[in-house]
Amino acid sequence: MPADTGAAGVRASKVSLAGLGVTAALQAVVVTFTGSVALLSDTLHNLTDALTAIPLWIAFSLGRRGSTRRFTHGLGRAEDVAGLVIVLAIAVSAVGVAWESIDRLLDPRPLDHIPWVVVAGLVGALGNEFVARYRTRVGRRISSAALIADGHHARADALTSLAVVAAGIGSALGADWVDPVAGLVVAGMILMLLRVAAMRVFGRFLDAVDPELVDRAEQIARAVAGVMSVGDVRMRWTGHRMQVTLTAAVDPALSVLDGHNIAQKIIHDLHHGFEFQVEALVHVDPGGVHDAHDVTAHHLT
Repeated sequence: MPADTGAAGVRASKVSLAGLGVTAALQAVVVTFTGSVALLSDTLHNLTDALTAIPLWIAFSLGRRGSTRRFTHGLGRAEDVAGLVIVLAIAVSAVGVAWESIDRLLDPRPLDHIPWVVVAGLVGALGNEFVARYRTRVGRRISSAALIADGHHARADALTSLAVVAAGIGSALGADWVDPVAGLVVAGMILMLLRVAAMRVFGRFLDAVDPELVDRAEQIARAVAGVMSVGDVRMRWTGHRMQVTLTAAVDPALSVLDGHNIAQKIIHDLHHGFEFQVEALVHVDPGGVHDAHDVTAHHLT
């Protein structure tokens, strides 16, 4: 895993923008001489998907900046905001495909230049699937929910492109109803992708983490020599970085320096214990001293 995961995110955004930009441009050429409404819709979907790489690009760039007196946690949350934009884009795609499909079902229209429409649809499907796999692979490697959601978005547009292929084949066989029915099926599949992407993105906003990660953090801290017990483990994502805070009880007879060294060892092991970037803060407690928090106890609920 690279040290600068933000740079990997920026690179993925650039590759996505270029790949889908070329795909949309190739389809636009075919649209100009076929006049296919279905293909025009697919081209616009692909162009929209390409443009979602821009807010991600901005978000990853902002996330690479350090903390300031105003933004003391940095700007990693910009990535989560970009994730919301992408979820909204997927939802709009689903509504748009469903709307157009219903319109086509009520008013069937044959396609012209069917071979070219089919070829252009295949180009769109392949281009989107390539970008979807690339985004998802990089997103999982750097633990970016927004980039993974953008991968789902590209896959949704790949399905839309396949609907165009189905429309072309249906028109060639004289079955104009294939186009709207395939569109409705695609809309349903996009909604399924939307559910997965939305759960991941909104979960990040609500500070949801996998309980197994909490268990692993506790195990890592307990394994450090000198730690008597571990408690109050709190973890949350900020963009694609994990923030971890916990309390470690140590022998109260230890010096401040010894307690500090134990805390540093825990932080070190947390950095190496996860495949993503970790920002950790460890509070050292005097183990067995029951009145150690009496001064602040009345502030706790």
